[in-house]
Amino acid sequence: MTASTNGLVLALAGGVGGAKLALGLSRVLLPDRLAIVVNTGDDEQFHGLHVSPDLDTMTYTLSGLYNPETGWGIDGDSFETLQMLNRLGADTWFNLGSRDFAMHIRRTELLAQGLSLSQVTSQLTAHLGIDHPIIPMSDQPVRTVLDTDEGTLSMQEYFVKRRAEPAVRAISYVGAQDAQPSPGFVSALESASAIIVCPSNPFLSVAPILAVPGIRDAMAEHHVPRVAVSPIVGGAAVRGPAGKIMQELGADVSAVGVAREYREICDVLVLDSQDADLEEAVRTEGVGAAVMPTIMQTDEDKIQLAERVLALVADLENRK
Repeated sequence: MTASTNGLVLALAGGVGGAKLALGLSRVLLPDRLAIVVNTGDDEQFHGLHVSPDLDTMTYTLSGLYNPETGWGIDGDSFETLQMLNRLGADTWFNLGSRDFAMHIRRTELLAQGLSLSQVTSQLTAHLGIDHPIIPMSDQPVRTVLDTDEGTLSMQEYFVKRRAEPAVRAISYVGAQDAQPSPGFVSALESASAIIVCPSNPFLSVAPILAVPGIRDAMAEHHVPRVAVSPIVGGAAVRGPAGKIMQELGADVSAVGVAREYREICDVLVLDSQDADLEEAVRTEGVGAAVMPTIMQTDEDKIQLAERVLALVADLENRK
């Protein structure tokens, strides 16, 4: 029996790219065969509400509510609530749709009742008909903070308010040293028969997860197939500021640079077909390489990539 059909697959994800592959995986694997751990380093307070952008993107994607034009938010949502807040003098640079507000209101209510972020996420996803577990990386606050040429910025200030324009000098994950992996993360990591790192930003989506104490070491020592999908294709990020940040931090803006970031936690890096010429260079970094189409524009693309990655996992399992 292979890991792709009988074992638990642990997927690490953040952002739109991560949610796309997670959707594909959810269409191929039954709910008890997939656990999706999501970055919460982007979480922020807006208008007194706890907003979890990556958890929300994953939730809206798997529930079918997501906006296909943007990849985030709710399809067809209006911004009337935000417009009224602006009229009332609120700072409204962070876009929140009117139906989206309901998610943040309910999350904040449940957290105030003493539920953990994991418990809240489980309730919210269940109400939206999602059967596959979506798990926050931690129930304690970890915040991604960027040191830039415009000073210290939170993830949302950098990415949304300043549109990723400031030059990044360093990134820290504030609170990580005092956080613990969520119970669902611990359980999934202990029982996983394969780990897939989705095509998410290595510094803003994956690194916060790895910064939670014990996670990087546990992944480095895990004796199961570990596959990552490169978010850098053709020398640039498929979407978002990953390429810009890599360049500013002195990393190689290519799949080779991604391999260097992941070599301790990854057996094989999946490269897009147009980066086939980098296959050998990736291997020189101590990481295996596999080439396949990775651009996901349709749901069928997402399912096909999930199937190909799981076939790779099965092949690795058979070799171990």
